[in-house]
Amino acid sequence: MKTSPKHLLSIEQLTAAEVENIFHRATALKRSRGEAQTHLTGQTWALIFSKSSTRTRVSFEVGIREMGGESLFLNANDIQLGRGEPIKDTARVLGRMIHGAVIRTYSQQDVVDFAQYSSIPTINALTDDEHPCQILTDIFTYEEKRGPIKGKVVTYVGDAACNVPVSWIFAAARLGFQLRLAAPKAYQPSAEILRRAGGHVICTENLREAARGADLLYTDVWVSMGKEAETAQRIKDLSDYQINDDLVALANPDALVMHCLPAYRGKEITDATFEAHAKTIFDQAENRLHVQKGILSWLLA
Repeated sequence: MKTSPKHLLSIEQLTAAEVENIFHRATALKRSRGEAQTHLTGQTWALIFSKSSTRTRVSFEVGIREMGGESLFLNANDIQLGRGEPIKDTARVLGRMIHGAVIRTYSQQDVVDFAQYSSIPTINALTDDEHPCQILTDIFTYEEKRGPIKGKVVTYVGDAACNVPVSWIFAAARLGFQLRLAAPKAYQPSAEILRRAGGHVICTENLREAARGADLLYTDVWVSMGKEAETAQRIKDLSDYQINDDLVALANPDALVMHCLPAYRGKEITDATFEAHAKTIFDQAENRLHVQKGILSWLLA
């Protein structure tokens, strides 16, 4: 009897044990990189991207190949999705031809529907609602450098209502750390998201108080993909919510500074602060590869 496939659609759906399982696999695969890895031998995975990407696309394509599989990149504008074919029809066709799918798109419901109708392992590689692969990588990087994140303080600075902080919110509930979201009131997450997630999450407009004693300072771009029409207003609204040397001085002495990239220096983070913490930030970027491989291994276990 065929079992139902596993998916990674949201951190909300993961248990702490499943997160640790992914991290254990990522660590082993990182250590054994360069050795033969056959987890995906004979498999073809599709990358279906409606949004542009550097780190997500490269890490998944390289990871699939290093694990013995083949990757097929499908830009949504080049297939029938771009002409209005329902996602459930695309899913039912591809589910008969490929072994798994990595989807980067706008609607979270599209990823959910694809997983339901394709009956193959499906990974959310970013939607407007969540970015689970990124936050798993961020936590993996923190724990690699500082040990367990449980009981620590993570401070997110900037637009706290977009996909990256939402995934951080669900992670805080799962892994038992305090999350402080420093953002203007209009850029704070909805009460529904906070209620749904639970956990220890503090929303505040006081940036300095949010940074005080933090173990990790984290930021992302002020203008997410699809929000370009709001650029001028967002820059005005968020101009005070920047990671700089003065803010870092308020955090714990061994605090890490992270950015999920691309970074716009002089906006959400100063050039000097970025360069002072570049080693961590680019270790974080490299770990996208290893954690994506851990996710793929976990899905097939």
